[in-house]
Parts: sequence; C-alpha cells; structure tokens
Amino acid sequence: MDAIAQNHHATSAMHALMKRIRELMHARDAHAARTVVLAPYVQLLAFLREAWAVQAASGFAPRFETTTTWIKSLASESDDAASMDISMDMGRDLLTARAWLERAGLQAQADLLSGRLVEAAWQLAPVAAAVPRSARAEWAAKARASIATGFDAPQLALESAVARIALEWAAASSRPTDVLLEDDALADVELLVVLEGLQSDPLAHALLTLAPAKSVGLPLAAQGTPGSIRLHEAGDPSEEAARAAACVIDHVNAGRVPVALAAVDREVTRRIHAMLAAHGVAVRDETGWKLSTTRRAADVMLALRACAWNAASDEVIDWLKNCPQVNAFTALALERQVRREDFVREWRSFRLAEAQDESAVADLARRTNEWRESMQGVRSLPQWLASLRAMLQSTGQWAVLVGDKAGTAVIAALSLDEGMQQDLAQLPQAQRRWSLADFTTWVNESLEAANFKPDVDVQEQVVILPVSQVLGRPFPALVMPGCDEMRLVASPEPSGMWTPAQREVLGLPSRELLEAQTRAAWQQALQTPHCDLLWRRSDESGEPLLPGTLVQQLRLEHGLDLAADPRTVRSLETNPIPRPTASGERLHITKLSPTAYADLRACPYRFFAMRQMGLQEADEIDTDVDKRHFGNWLHKVLSTFHENLHAQAQPPGPLRTQMLEDAAQQVTRAMRLDDGEFLPFAAAWPRTRDAYLEWLAKHEADERATWLESEQEHSLDLGKLKLSGRIDRIDKLPDGTKLVIDYKTEALNTSRERVKDPAEDTQLAFYAALLSDDTLRAAYVNVGERETKLVEQEAIVGARDLLVHGILDEVARIEAGAKLPAHGEGKVCDFCGARGLCRKDFWS
Repeated sequence: MDAIAQNHHATSAMHALMKRIRELMHARDAHAARTVVLAPYVQLLAFLREAWAVQAASGFAPRFETTTTWIKSLASESDDAASMDISMDMGRDLLTARAWLERAGLQAQADLLSGRLVEAAWQLAPVAAAVPRSARAEWAAKARASIATGFDAPQLALESAVARIALEWAAASSRPTDVLLEDDALADVELLVVLEGLQSDPLAHALLTLAPAKSVGLPLAAQGTPGSIRLHEAGDPSEEAARAAACVIDHVNAGRVPVALAAVDREVTRRIHAMLAAHGVAVRDETGWKLSTTRRAADVMLALRACAWNAASDEVIDWLKNCPQVNAFTALALERQVRREDFVREWRSFRLAEAQDESAVADLARRTNEWRESMQGVRSLPQWLASLRAMLQSTGQWAVLVGDKAGTAVIAALSLDEGMQQDLAQLPQAQRRWSLADFTTWVNESLEAANFKPDVDVQEQVVILPVSQVLGRPFPALVMPGCDEMRLVASPEPSGMWTPAQREVLGLPSRELLEAQTRAAWQQALQTPHCDLLWRRSDESGEPLLPGTLVQQLRLEHGLDLAADPRTVRSLETNPIPRPTASGERLHITKLSPTAYADLRACPYRFFAMRQMGLQEADEIDTDVDKRHFGNWLHKVLSTFHENLHAQAQPPGPLRTQMLEDAAQQVTRAMRLDDGEFLPFAAAWPRTRDAYLEWLAKHEADERATWLESEQEHSLDLGKLKLSGRIDRIDKLPDGTKLVIDYKTEALNTSRERVKDPAEDTQLAFYAALLSDDTLRAAYVNVGERETKLVEQEAIVGARDLLVHGILDEVARIEAGAKLPAHGEGKVCDFCGARGLCRKDFWS
C-alpha cells in the first residue's frame, strides 16, 4: 500500500468505493462469495482486492473480475469458435476475411481488402458481442439500411462491400462473451457491481440491462483537485525524451514510486524506456509494442525475404550472419566474394555455388541455395508453416525462438508449433494455395497486429500505461510526454470507415463521446499528486508545434509557468582531438600503383591507413548505377571493340558502328546491368558512340596511329620498389613512338586543367614511367556525348622523370620515419574511406 499512502485522494476514493460496495451488499442481502465486482481493466484488480482487504480484514471477499477473466472462469473446453467466426487473431482472421470476400465475388480484390475487412470487423466485434446471440440478426437488420445509404456512391463500391461483409461477419460470429449473456449466466450472482471506466464498454452496459434487479453501475472517476503540476517545453523529440526521463528519475529518487508514464507518443515513450533502463530503473510496460519490432520477429521476416526468388544479396548475407548454424568467418568470406563481383545485387546472379569448389565458402553458398529452394513453390498455409519451421530448425534459428519470450510469442502468433498447425489445418479457408510472396505478406501482417509485453523481474519503479488506465490506480506521480497539438488531441477523429450516422446506428462511439472520454481522462490524470506534462516545439523534421488544446486551456485557467529543466548539468573538461599523424617505417612499401600514389599526394594519412595498413571500405552490393559505373562500362566497351577491330582488321566505315554496338551489348550482359537503371546512359550512348568513331577516324588519319593494346598490366622495378598499373590503351605512331592513352568521361575543361602543370599531373606520368621507351607521348581521350577530344600532356618525358625521382624520395622519407599527417583538405575528404579513422569531423 506504499503508493496508496502517497496518493491521499486515490486512497479516499478507493475507500469510499469499497464502503459503497459493502453497503450495496448489505442492502441487497448479497453474500460476498456471490457478489461480482466487474473492473474495466485487469490491472485494476490487484488494487481493488488490496483496498477491500483494508476495509474488511476477515471474511469472504467479492469476486473481482473483468469480462475477460470472468469468461475464462465460465467457459468450457467445448466453447471453441466456429471456423468462420471472428477470432481476434490476425493470422486466422485474415484467412477468414479472404473467404468472406470470395463468397461475395470479390476474389480479385481479396489481397487489397482483406486487411481492411478485418479492421472493420474488429471494430464491430465488441458491439456485436454485447448483443445476445438471439438478437444479433435484428441488430444487423437495423444496421443494413444505414450502411446502404452511407456508401451509395459508385466510387465507394468497395467500401460499401467491406462494410456490408463486416456487418454480416460480426452478426454471424459467436463470441466468448455469449456465455455472460445467456439466461442462466447470472443465476448464481446475487449482486453485480459494474465499475464504469472512462471508455464505453458495450458488454458492461448489456449486463446491467440484462439483470437490472441485481446489477448496479458505479463510476470509478471521482472529482478532485489537481495535484502539483509542472509544465516542460522541449525543443525537439530528443530533448522531450531526455526531460521526461529526468522527471521520472526525480520522482523515483524522491520515493514516489511507481511512477506512471503515460504512453501518448509511443516513439518518445520507447526512447524514455531505453534511457531509464540505462539508469537501472525497473520499468513495466502495460501497453507493450508491436511484436514485429522485436529481434525475433525481424529474424523470421529476414529469413523469408532472403528466400524470395529475387532476394537481394545484401538480404541473403544479412540472414546468413544471423543464422546460428553458419560460421561467422565463413559468412564474412562469402560476403567478400559477393562484393568482388560486379552488380550481384540479386543473390540468383551469384555463380560461386555452381562451381565444383570444396571450400567452406562454396559449401555455405550451396547450403544457402538449398535452404532457399526449400521455400519455393506454391503451398497451403499449413504446408508453408511446416516448411518455415523446418528451415528455421536447419539454420539454428528455431532454438533461438524457443529460448526467448519474444520468440515464443512469434511462434504463437504464426501458429508455428505443430499442435497449432493441426488446428489451423482444420479450417477450410487455410487450404488455399499461396506463393511465398503471399505467405510472407500474411506473416508480416500477423506480426504487425500482435502485441508483445516483456516481463519485469523485479518490483517495477515505473509503469507505462495509457492515460485512461490511470483511473482508479493510486500512482503518486505521473509523467506525460507528447502533450502537443498533434498527439494530445482533445477531439480525436474516430477510427475506421464509418460515418457519424452509421456509428450511431451500429453503437460505435461518436466523436463527441471520444472527446468527453479524452477530457475525463485528462482531468483524472491531473489529480495525480505530482504531474509533469511535456511537449515539443518542433518535430525532427523541423515542423513547428504548439502545446495541445488541453494544455493551453490548463495554463489559462491556472496561470502556470514553465518549470525549470529537470536535467542535471554536468561540467566536462574539453578534450580537443588534434590532427593525427602516423609513422609507416615498419610497413615497407614494396609496390605502388597510380591510385596509391595519388592517395599519398592527396593525404599521407590516407595512404598510411588504406595502402600501408590495407584498411578498405566494404563495397556496397545494392548500389545504383552512376557515372562511375558508366565509366567502367565504357572502358570495357572500348577495350573489347579495339581488340575485335584489330583481330578483324576492319577499316573505317559503317561496320565499325555495328562492331562498337555489339561490344556495348556484350559488356552490358557481362556486367549484368539492369536495362531500367542503365537507361539514362544507354539513351546517351548512340551520340557518344558516333562522336568516338568520328574522333577515331580522324585520329587514325591525322596521326596515322595504330592500336597496339588495351587494358594491359605494366610494371617497373625500382630496386625494392615496384611500380605497377593497368594502362587503358597504347597506340603506335608511324615513327615507332608509343602514345599512352587514358580514357576520361569527365568534363572537357577538367581534363585540360589536368595537363596545365606537368608536375601535378601524376596519372599520365605514372603510366609513362611503366614503359621503358626513351621517347613517348601521352594524352587523355575525353569521351563525351557531344564530342571526343584528345588532350595531350606535352611535357610527358620530363614529368615522368620528375615523378620517378619524387616517388623514390617520398618512399625513402617514409622508411626513414617521416610523419604521415592527415591534411584534411580538398575534395578527397568528401569521399575518403579513412575519414572515420582520422576523426576529421572532431578535430580541434
């Protein structure tokens, strides 16, 4: 009774309620054992029993029940729902909804309408459950006319069909609550006390009507004065969560436990929960969260998506990394193999599993394909569930599910247990044959609809609950984040597709009733002895927000000012991060490529990290085709074209156009480029192709140059150091001089800027150094959509000699212990893979 002792208003209200119940029992001469007190929600039962024990320390106590607990005590094992009844289980009801739609001739729209039909039927189910089974046909008949007039426009034909089917489904379904509405259900009850909560309960009102002589309704809500209220305005959701967590911790430290944390904004509440857990605060979440957001549900969905015929390689590899039966190092090796391939975005494009390779990587790839193959085809739902369970067992994921509470909830929600599958197999609607995509959709919707509430091993210090369930519970403190105009709405919009007139006929709560309930819950929350209300000035997107209407009204009525920030201010000593430097003398440089030397020139620290240390970014598998891919494609196309041209000795003419086009198609297929993604580049290719052939003919005529080779590796030994690189193309001139060519798809001015300073143009000079010729020429061939131009480096021989001397000097300095600092300048930092290592964003 610690909480009750700290909430005097709740204590008085609870004592008065128990006193009133005792008076009713005495006036009606009702024995306590035959008196039922019906609470609006199950969490209230413990407080009611405890309050009664204070009033009557000895003797019999009334039966404190909710409709759910009462039904469980009365129901027998034979009270199973019929196959076509509403079960309030999303997985089963989706099947039944499809069957109802097919009966109505809407088989073609069943995929679209099944979820909406379940939603509409679930809204009608509590209302239908409050109508005795014998009177439901009459209730449905009165409602049919209202539905017909509400959706009479031709554009609302599907909405009309869903509404009509939902009504018939709700009217035809037997409900567990039927046992309470039978004639002899209340025969052994001498007094029924219905405690009325803030939300309308059709079944409770039906019970009062069924036995008016021995039934009494008592309101739980009690009028009282507001407690100590503090208002907090935060800048954004992150600050709002931090302030709310600080408020909760203040109450816990002051001994005001358990603290009620109102779940107005679920996202912010989850943040607060995480912050409190980090501080060791015990939290019990009575609202729970979607089962689909748990790790175990994500594992199942990841496995299903990885088994799709067009599954992305990233999805399959992610799945393998989470399979207990898969060796982690083998999975990483397989990932590296896939990333080395070009455009293996879909797993089916990966060919390693077809090779006769006995390595662990190849074995894993083959096993992966076997697992995926076991989930292909068309099957009934029970067969799919059996296949999914067998695959999860093979991968080791089943044992993880069984050993985790969220995992057991996933098994129950999907009926993955063999016994559950046998029950499901009895349903006629479960025999429809599905594809894997259909089955995956069903699993996803079932997990989305299920709720998960984790256990708390110790006595809770904080309880997360809806605002309406603060009623009747003696919390000493309440923290309510999310009190802005978007989340704390005084007049909420009723959910569902029903019009106001239909809601009245069907017995669904109107907007006016929802507003009255919201305001009543607000008033009860404010009566908590200590209450913190929080809102934000803007969302994460920057959208400005105002306090909710109820908050603004509260401030006007009571003249409340904003409270001080409850967070504790901490003084931290500054610890600036200097620019890093490294020494690479122990990592001997034995090989240097053009790109490696470019890294050394751009940033010595980048060279140390990515070349000497060998740290490389993992290439993305699922990438969009961009200009870099077009450049690689173009290099391969021109190389293939010139090799074919040389082999056939074709002179300039129309045949060259076809040969270049054939080379383009060949390379496109080899690189597995998607037609849709490559379309922007393919559309520009004909003009690029013609411009290149025009330049090639002029180049051969003016320079009398002949193609010598393309895409060949060359190297040069400089003592212990070896320079190596792949040259795009080498032409031979009439006097025997070689012309080194490097293709560029950049802007023409960029290529011209490269050759202005021979000392800075390291790429052509590096390629020239790989050749032993005393005299040679070098140039960039800028391949563009409008024209192709040759941009020559006139001073290539001098630049080559200068480059070689510079390389030898730089390598000698590094091996002598020269520092390799991070420059942190230029465009190279924008895309540098070592940026996280040098910590450029945190430099002083």
